[in-house]
Amino acid sequence: MVFAPGEKPGNEPEEVKLQKASKQIVQNAILQAVQQVSQESRQREDRTGDNQGNFQLGVGELTKKHEKK
Repeated sequence: MVFAPGEKPGNEPEEVKLQKASKQIVQNAILQAVQQVSQESRQREDRTGDNQGNFQLGVGELTKKHEKK
């Protein structure tokens, strides 16, 4: 390995530690972002699902009323 002026071979493990720490930080940030998007999607589906469920129930009630006549 070629070292820049003033850089010592002993610095490599510190650089590796920093690279690993940086990689871990990025992985954690990505995981957190994915979890947040997933949670927001579930919440959106829950709200949409409730509305669709009410609509479907309403349609069923209309059909039952129609059958009784």
